[in-house]
Amino acid sequence: MLDPIAEMLTRIRNTQRAGKNEVVVKASNLKLAIAKILEKEGFIESVLKETVDNISNLKITLKYYRISNVKKVPAIKHIGRISKEGQRIYVKNKEIKPVRKNYGIAVISTSKGVMTAAEARKNGLGGEYVCEVW
Repeated sequence: MLDPIAEMLTRIRNTQRAGKNEVVVKASNLKLAIAKILEKEGFIESVLKETVDNISNLKITLKYYRISNVKKVPAIKHIGRISKEGQRIYVKNKEIKPVRKNYGIAVISTSKGVMTAAEARKNGLGGEYVCEVW
């Protein structure tokens, strides 16, 4: 496991493709902050931090839209890591662009904490461009 954030995003992507409702990943403060942003923006239903035998996990309940009685569509169409372990991507507040013409969000890790790109732009902050979701 080289990049735990990329692993979390991949688990979310794979779980949605399989049509499952929940995914469990190892907990960290950064993963919890990213999951809380996804919950606040309406891409996932809920996130819960659980501790069992001194091991903390995040239980993420995924969100689907019902098309018919048998068909459901995931709320997340794309979730991808931008800044990677081998090449970190940093942006200034003036360089932050809207994602998919404001239909998606970007997650930025700033000096004031993890926030969406819109919040970072509003607060005049730059930082590490963690991931994009739409």
